Amino acid sequence: MFVGIANSPRNYAWGSTTAIAALLGHAPTGRPEAELWLGAHPGSPSIISDPGQVGGYATLTEWIAAAPEVALGAALARDSGGAPRLPFLMKILAAASPLSLQAHPTMKRARSGFDLENEAGIPVDAADRNYRDPFHKPEVIFALSESFEALCGFREPVEIRRILGELRALDVASDDPQPGALDALEQRLLGPAALRDTVDWLLRDGRGEDSGEVAWLVERVVTLARSAVGLVAGGAILEFPQELDTVRTLALAYPGDPGIVISLLTNRVSLRRGEALYLPAGNIHAYLSGLGVELMAASDNVLRGGLTPKHIDVDELLDVLEFTSVPVPYLAPVSHTPGIAEYRPAVDDFALVHITAQKGTDAVAADAAASGVPMRQFTLTGPGIAICTTGGFLVAGATSSVTLKRGESVFITPDEETLTFAGAGDVFLATTP
Repeated sequence: MFVGIANSPRNYAWGSTTAIAALLGHAPTGRPEAELWLGAHPGSPSIISDPGQVGGYATLTEWIAAAPEVALGAALARDSGGAPRLPFLMKILAAASPLSLQAHPTMKRARSGFDLENEAGIPVDAADRNYRDPFHKPEVIFALSESFEALCGFREPVEIRRILGELRALDVASDDPQPGALDALEQRLLGPAALRDTVDWLLRDGRGEDSGEVAWLVERVVTLARSAVGLVAGGAILEFPQELDTVRTLALAYPGDPGIVISLLTNRVSLRRGEALYLPAGNIHAYLSGLGVELMAASDNVLRGGLTPKHIDVDELLDVLEFTSVPVPYLAPVSHTPGIAEYRPAVDDFALVHITAQKGTDAVAADAAASGVPMRQFTLTGPGIAICTTGGFLVAGATSSVTLKRGESVFITPDEETLTFAGAGDVFLATTP
């Protein structure tokens, strides 16, 4: 069964006012449009376009609860670890300004944290709550814009030392050198648990009443990053111009925030259109700007670590974070056939499939065999959600078919099995691996 679904974008302050509307051919609302959620998460469940098709249920959440074996398939309906649930959430994300530094827990940590906060009587919607559900939240981001900017994972120590060296050179070249601010940072980066100790110091002291040393460091790093603009204009060549530009950007969005300095400890990533990152549990990250398809486990568990006015639990964050320096976790697709790229991280919750065909533009093939329109096939092993971002397709499964045009999305039940996409353009399919 193909069930048409829709939703309204979430109007978080960091969202773009134009990007999602332009991508999907919708009229902009005039407000920030940050995330379009496609799924059954109770925070913003997808609306069913024709409730009569599914017994009158208005949202995907309600229908799955009422008919889990039809919507999810027998295996997933039985193995949800509680009430039947769709294990993934798909989003179109459009960041016009930086999001918070954050990390997500493992499944074990999420379950124990959720139970402990319940036992403590903390309301699930409380501002100081860490765990709003007992699930983990690994995620994939696929870049739709020409560039998608992010911070992701901790850098190698040798790179951090080189960044600090560049800051020292800028300090020496300034009219008012203040090496003491950088000394405080360097001292903490020399210990056996350097990254953990440094993040602990920046967040705990930088957000407390006695934040003088950290506040001085943040102010000095921002001043030095801004001074680099004039030096580059005068012909100077810097080793880390992008990192210094990130400091300037973050200082405008979150003045005085210790996350500005933490950004220099992390990998600075520029995804090109069509590239993807996988963000596992414990990975520190922040999206800075760009438009993308995000696919994650259906959870709302976020441990924040700066660049935000929201609650930060330093102790819990430090226990969740992975402080091992890692390469940028690019996720390469597994391509089965031309025009089908599957992004399959090492989790059971989701896989992202990009279906693309280049012949023609915005034309839907009513009769693929007669028209010679390209055809792509992919076999489902669980439920799916598909959204068309360019062009149009006729999508046929084992029991029915649907026309999917730019800006439209559908929920697909597992009994459709092998899907045939006939048309031209781009479709993103979220499903279980």
